[in-house]
Amino acid sequence: MTLPPEEPRDAHEPRPAEPAGSGGPVPPAPQEPAPPREDSGNRFIDTSSGRDDGLNKCPRCGSTEIEYALGAKALVCSHCRHTWNEQNAEKLFGLDSSIAELQGHTLASGTADVREDLTMVTLKCQGCGAEVVINAEQSVQARCHWCRQTLSLNTQIPNGAVPDALLPFQLTREDAIARIEEFAGRRRTFAQRRFKEEFVPENVMGVYIPYLVVDGNMHAVLTGDGEVTTREYTVTVGSGDNKRQETRYDADVYSVQRAFDLLVDDLTVESAERFDARDNSAATNNILNAVQPYDVENAVVYNSHYLKNFTSERRDLNVRDVDHLVEEKFLSIARAKVQPTVRRYDRGVRWTGEGVAVRGTRWVSVYVPVWLYSYAESASGDSLVHYIAVNARTGTTMGSIPVSHPRIFAAACAGGTIAGIVGLVVGLLGFFA
Repeated sequence: MTLPPEEPRDAHEPRPAEPAGSGGPVPPAPQEPAPPREDSGNRFIDTSSGRDDGLNKCPRCGSTEIEYALGAKALVCSHCRHTWNEQNAEKLFGLDSSIAELQGHTLASGTADVREDLTMVTLKCQGCGAEVVINAEQSVQARCHWCRQTLSLNTQIPNGAVPDALLPFQLTREDAIARIEEFAGRRRTFAQRRFKEEFVPENVMGVYIPYLVVDGNMHAVLTGDGEVTTREYTVTVGSGDNKRQETRYDADVYSVQRAFDLLVDDLTVESAERFDARDNSAATNNILNAVQPYDVENAVVYNSHYLKNFTSERRDLNVRDVDHLVEEKFLSIARAKVQPTVRRYDRGVRWTGEGVAVRGTRWVSVYVPVWLYSYAESASGDSLVHYIAVNARTGTTMGSIPVSHPRIFAAACAGGTIAGIVGLVVGLLGFFA
């Protein structure tokens, strides 16, 4: 597919700063999505929250002492106890518009190319006017050292630090620990003794993992050869000790072609290279994909207060870095789509030509919540890291544990011994019968 420009510029227009110290907190103005903008054949959606960088306030009292409460499943103001959630991102930014009408590439602000040289961001505190530096590589929040206001990155600055939306945690840490203990408990028979002794459920961490979510409007074409069985019969081949029966088939071969429009909604791909599921040389990364799917249609507008008390992984892959992977997934979906239409070819279809012509795509950057337990198989530097992950929305749990090869060998030997004894007993009974 045609790639978007390396670096969509001006996805977000800078806003003038609010006057400092005006005598009390002021609730933020109602959020209004910015109109889409087109540039160089691509369409850009401004998904910034409508708030200026710096203070992310309680809509009732204006306090910045806010955190996400899992019990209430909402943001809670520590000052006035007001609870709320941000608006649904899909509806607010028009991301639920018809996929069939997508043309070219539509990019939300949070999918801007990662800029390694923009990790240090200076925010002007709108409470007292002080300038505070945030290392966006490590955090999206900081406290003003003068007035103690919590300052946040609210705008999708072009350094890959701020996503367009996120899915808040739904599963509590206690629930996640119970699921991980159950998962590990069912596999303890062959687990390494050291893993059982060092299993510490308290090390379960809540992590936001960055994903790119893409919708696609395309036309798929697949061509190949399909076979239908016309006769099945048995023949004798060989001679002497090598004489045997073989089953033969006669089949008609047809040229098969399928061409159809295909709409893909909410396809998710990893956007952190560290968790690339294709590279399992150092860690069992593929389990993060195994706990999908996520209900990304329920993602809310990004608010950095959702990240408080959790860790988050920074996106370091751009749209063009995962573009080929997305196209492969589009093709896999197309192959699956045609299967119901080729069932008459009982000997299968061998596809010799296949491709998708992408008419339009829409990209959004989303954080998804995961409860994660990690364990290094040994203390050496080349140790394999095992992960057990829990989807913090649905509770789906998947992972890997280090196995003890001597235990597996002992179990195999025991099984073989039992089978041998049973065979011996059966043989003796047959002899004396």
